[in-house]
Amino acid sequence: MIETTTLDNGLKVVVDQRPGQVVYCGLAINAGTRDQQPDESGMAHFIEHMSFKGTQRRRAWHIINRMEAVGGDLNAYTGKEHTVYYCSTLRQHLSRALDLLFDITLSSTYPQSEIEREVEVVIDEIESYNDSPSELIYDDFEALLFQGHPLGYNILGDAERLRQYQTADLQRFVRRLYHPSSMVLFVYGDITLREVERMALRLCQAEAHSMDSHKRRTFPHSQLSTSNFQLKKDTHQAHVIVGCPTYAMGDPRYRGLYLLNNILGGPGMNSRLNVALRERRGLVYTVESSLTGYTDTGVWTTYFGCDHDDVDKCCRLVSRELSSLLDAPLSDSQLAAAKRQLQGQAALSWENGENVAISMGRRLLHLGQTQTLEQFCQEIDALTSQQLWDIARDTFDPAQLVTLVYTQ
Repeated sequence: MIETTTLDNGLKVVVDQRPGQVVYCGLAINAGTRDQQPDESGMAHFIEHMSFKGTQRRRAWHIINRMEAVGGDLNAYTGKEHTVYYCSTLRQHLSRALDLLFDITLSSTYPQSEIEREVEVVIDEIESYNDSPSELIYDDFEALLFQGHPLGYNILGDAERLRQYQTADLQRFVRRLYHPSSMVLFVYGDITLREVERMALRLCQAEAHSMDSHKRRTFPHSQLSTSNFQLKKDTHQAHVIVGCPTYAMGDPRYRGLYLLNNILGGPGMNSRLNVALRERRGLVYTVESSLTGYTDTGVWTTYFGCDHDDVDKCCRLVSRELSSLLDAPLSDSQLAAAKRQLQGQAALSWENGENVAISMGRRLLHLGQTQTLEQFCQEIDALTSQQLWDIARDTFDPAQLVTLVYTQ
């Protein structure tokens, strides 16, 4: 059962009480790459790293050892619109985990000596990412779609700018964005909301903070002047993304596009793109489509890697599969099979407590609501062929699709 409350300081708390010895908990913070100022390249992600490097009460070693010593796991990640710090641990150590989470997010000191060490770690991360074209192309694609807008910022940032950061720079970012009224505390496990609320009241004493200054610049959905881009890369394969901006995560059409995306290039081996490009013709090793939702927009993409000589052929096959969704609605049997597959996949994914906990926190942070597996399945059941056809024609119109190719 999912329950929520809001503390006097603005902190939102959500608990999904489930039996078991392990609890999953964390803080989802409404601060991501799009909240950076133009001179704060990579700042949100660097703050995430530096939050493990010392607080007013703990040094770096004490932070990394605090949960490991009792068999727990502490981690974090940064996105375009949020940063999430999360922990998995035995039920009896939940108080220890929450104390640590609040400490590193609200009381970190960002010592200059640690900044100078950790910046080299992040730069190595940047270089590692640059060596992975199948991942890097997604960043380059969003930079194209959102050019001139903070949603186009690269999460890892720029090495030269990172080396210039001082303690005061990080503290300024945190003062602006890290406070309880911009956070969600999420817990998934065998504990009640009342118990978590008592822990949070004891551990999170920070006062409420006005969020008037935290107004994001919305994305205007402007059309690019051209739709085909090429970047020279020294890679064995060509890497290709085709996609476009689309619905925000709270748009009622988002769920329908989610189902269409699963039909096209979801994780199943029977996805239409996988069958067309890999199973029938052996042109690719990987082909997938994905849907990313933001609070005011979204991105739909399909990606594949292939021999350079096969790029045009693969693009034609992708266009053919998209056209099949534009030409006519799904039949009743096709729609029923697609719903059954997605609902089964969702049920399996709901068995991963960590992922469910993080998703629960993010959803409350951005949409102000939670969702159970049963509610998700009901939303999928309610979709009609006509709705999906309208969404397909709105999204997969060739006139609005953008293509990015990594070529030699």
